[in-house]
Amino acid sequence: MKYFIYLFLLISSIAFSQVKVGGVVVDEQNKPVPFANLIFTGTTLGTVSDENGKFYIESENTHKELMISFIGYKKKTIQLKSRNFNLKIVLEEDSAGLDEVVVYSGKVKKKGNPAIAILRKIWAKKRKNGVHMYPQYEYDKYEKIEFDLNNINEKFKKKKLFKGMEFIFEKVDTSSVTGKPYLPIFINEAKYKTYGKNKPGKKFREELVANKNSGFESNQQLIEFVKQLYVDYNIYDNYLKFFDKSFTSPLSRTGPSVYNYVLTDSAFVEDKWCYNIVFYPRRKNELTFKGDFWVNDTTFAVKEIEMNATRSANINWIKEIYVAQEFDVLSDSVFLLKRDHMMSDFSLNKKDKSKGVYGRRTTLFDNYDFVTTRDDKFYNNRVDTYKEEIYNRPDEYWKENRLEKLNDDEEGIYKMLDTLKTNRKFKQLYSLTSIIASGYWEMFNGFDFGPIFSTFGNNDVEGTRIRIGGRTYFSQNDTWRLQGFMAYGFRDQKIKYGLAGKWLVDKKNRIILSGGYRKDVEQIGVSLTTSNEVLDRNFNSSAFFTRGENYRLTSLKFSNVAVDFEPIKNLNFRVGATYKIMQSAAPDLFNTSYYDENGFIQPNTNQAELDVSLRFTPGRKNVGFGVERSTSNNQRFPVVYLSYTKGLKGVLDSDFNFDKLQLFYSHRILMGGLGKLKYVFEVGKTFGAVPITLLDVVPGNQTLIMSARTFDLLDFYEFVTDQYATLHVEHNFNGRIFSRIPLLRKLNLREIVGARAVVGSISQKNIDLNVFDLNGKAPTKPYYEYHVGVGNIFKLIRVDFLYRGNYRSLPNATKFGIKAGINFYF
Repeated sequence: MKYFIYLFLLISSIAFSQVKVGGVVVDEQNKPVPFANLIFTGTTLGTVSDENGKFYIESENTHKELMISFIGYKKKTIQLKSRNFNLKIVLEEDSAGLDEVVVYSGKVKKKGNPAIAILRKIWAKKRKNGVHMYPQYEYDKYEKIEFDLNNINEKFKKKKLFKGMEFIFEKVDTSSVTGKPYLPIFINEAKYKTYGKNKPGKKFREELVANKNSGFESNQQLIEFVKQLYVDYNIYDNYLKFFDKSFTSPLSRTGPSVYNYVLTDSAFVEDKWCYNIVFYPRRKNELTFKGDFWVNDTTFAVKEIEMNATRSANINWIKEIYVAQEFDVLSDSVFLLKRDHMMSDFSLNKKDKSKGVYGRRTTLFDNYDFVTTRDDKFYNNRVDTYKEEIYNRPDEYWKENRLEKLNDDEEGIYKMLDTLKTNRKFKQLYSLTSIIASGYWEMFNGFDFGPIFSTFGNNDVEGTRIRIGGRTYFSQNDTWRLQGFMAYGFRDQKIKYGLAGKWLVDKKNRIILSGGYRKDVEQIGVSLTTSNEVLDRNFNSSAFFTRGENYRLTSLKFSNVAVDFEPIKNLNFRVGATYKIMQSAAPDLFNTSYYDENGFIQPNTNQAELDVSLRFTPGRKNVGFGVERSTSNNQRFPVVYLSYTKGLKGVLDSDFNFDKLQLFYSHRILMGGLGKLKYVFEVGKTFGAVPITLLDVVPGNQTLIMSARTFDLLDFYEFVTDQYATLHVEHNFNGRIFSRIPLLRKLNLREIVGARAVVGSISQKNIDLNVFDLNGKAPTKPYYEYHVGVGNIFKLIRVDFLYRGNYRSLPNATKFGIKAGINFYF
C-alpha cells in the first residue's frame, strides 16, 4: 500500500556541495542532547539538532571546523572532512555554565533571560517592518513547488512496480536539509504580480501572470491542491497556519510559554550586526518548532530564520517541516522578504528510514515599488486567473522571467515526465489512480463512467440498488457538461433514471444555463436548506449500515431549469423553475397524503415552483474556469446562502401556493493553540399550508456514519416544522489536552466536543392538512444533543459518543449513540 501512495504522488506529477556532515550529539552518558546548536566556525550557517540529538548540515563552500554548543555544556569545536554522515559528538557538562545560565530540566528561566528581552523589542516593532511601513506597495513574486520521492535505495529501485520505468532513477540527488537521497518527480512554477495598499483602508490584489508544471498544464485541481498545502504565512504572527494546523510562532507573544530561548552569538550578517537566538519547545507533542534566527541590533527586524517542526508534533502524514526565510535591507532600516523556502516530508510514519515524499516551496520576491498608487476601482475589479494563455507561456518567457534559475535536477523533471507519459505501464497506473481520486473511469475520450462509489446501495424500499452513470468530460475546463444515470432496485423492481446538463455561456460573469429531469427514490428531509441540483442524491437514501428501519422514502419526479450568474467574485445568484411530483415510496408504511379542499385524500403532490437564491463565499479560491469548478478542502471561508421559493398553484396543475424563506451561514475558524471551531446556523419559514413533502423536516441520521448538519440521534421525520432555527457547533482541540496526559501523549489523539440544537413550530392549518399525524411533532421547546469524540485513531478514524439532551420520553427515542467516520486529516 505504501508503495502505491508513493506512485500516486509520482504519477500525479511527474549541485554539488563542498561539505556534507551529519550525525548525533550526545552527553557523557551517551544520551542524546536535543536542540544543540551547530554552526560552521566563522559563519552564520548552522542548524539545531532534533529531539533525538540528530542533525545534518551542508554548504557549497569549504569549511574545516564545526562548533557545537548547548546550555549546560562546554562549547566544542571539531575538525571536518568534506563528507561524514556518522559523526558522534560528545559534549561535556559545564557546571559553571549551569550556574550562570540557570537551567533546570532542560528549560530556560524567563526572568532575566537576554533572549526574551530581545524578543520583547521584536514585538514592539514588528508592525513597523516590511511593506507595512508604506502607504502602498507592489512587487514581483516567483513561486516554485516541487515534489520528490525520498530515501531512495537500490532495493526500492528494483521493485516490480517500477519495471520498465527504471530510467526515472537517473536523477537521484541528496537533500540539503536532511541528507537523504531523493528523486525529483514534479515541479510547478508560477509568476505573480502583487499589489497592496495599507492606508486609507487595506486592499490587496494578486495576479497570476504565468504558470508551468511538469506534465499537467491544464490540471488546475492538482495545482491548486499543491498550492493550498503551502499557504502564505508571516513569521511575526502569533500562529503560523500549516496544513490546517496552528503552529506557535517562535516570535509569538505567547512564545515564552511554549519555547525556551537562548542568546548564543552575535555577528555581522552581510553588513548588519545581528544577535543569534536559538529556540526549542518546552514540551513534546505540541505544534512547535526548533531552530534559530538572526535579528538586527537596532531595528530588531529578523534578518534570517530557520526552523523545523519537532518530530513529536501532533500532525499526521508529515515527518518533517522545515522553514527558512531571508530578508533584504532597504534604506538602512526596512527589512523586506527576499526568499522564503519551506520543505515538508510526507510519510506514512515518522521513522528515520521510512520512505516518503518531499514537498518543497521556494518563493522569491523582487522589484519592490512603493511609489506607484492605485485607486480602489483597481483593487475591486475581478482578476481572471484562469486565462488559457497563463498556462501556455513559451520556454523563452520562463528563461527571462524566473527569479532563480532551475538546476539540472529541476530541468530534468520536465524531460523525464515527457518520456514517462509515453510509457504504457505508466499510463495504466495513471488511469487507476485517476479513478480513485475522481471516482470516475475514463472509458474513452470525452466520456467518464461513474461515480464508481455510487454503484451499489441499499434501503428498505428498493432493497439492494445498482446504479450506472456517466458524464461528458474532455477537460476540467469544459464549458458544457452532460450527466446521466440509470438505477434498479431488486425489491421494488423499478427502474430510476436521470439526465442533466450545464452550459457556461459567459465566462466573465459566469452565466450558466442548466436543466434536467430525474425519476428516483429519495430520502427527503436530510437537509433543511434545500438544493435544486437535479442529480444530487444524499448518502442517507441508500446507506448499507443503518439503525432501525427506514421506509420513510419518497418517489420523486423532478424537473428543473435555472440560470446562474456571478457578477462579483464569489457572489452567485441563481434563478430557477422546478416542477415535481411526489408520493410515498412505501404508502402502506409511510403516508405523505393530504386532504384537498373537498376533504378527499390525495396521495400525490404536484408542485411548480420559482426560486431565487444568493450564495456568498468571501475569500474562496476556486479551481478551474469551466462550467464546473471546485474548491480545495482546507480553505476556511464563510458561506452565506439565502433563498426564496414561491409555490405556483394552478401552473401545470400545481396544487399549492406558498412562500418559503431560508438562510444558511457556516464558517470554520482556526483558533491558534486552542484548535479549530466550526459552526452552522440555519433559519427558515414556510408561509401557507402545504403537505409534509414541502414542510421543513428536521434532518435525522439513521446511518451508523456521522453526517454533517444532521441530528445523529433523531429518526427521519421525528420532528417536522414550518418555521425553524438550528445551530451546530463543534470544536476540535487538536490534541491540546491529550498531549499533556503521559499515557495518551504518544497516541496523538485529538479531542472533539460539540452540540446541536433546533427549535421550531408548526401551524394548526398544516397539522389539519396532512394525513400524517403532526401533533407534537415540532420542537417548540429547543431540542438539543451533544457529543464528545476522539479523533485521529490510527490517523484516520474518528469515534463520537452522542447524548440526547431532552425529549427522551418520546416513543422509541434514541438516548445514546456511537458513530464513526473516516477522514484524511493532517
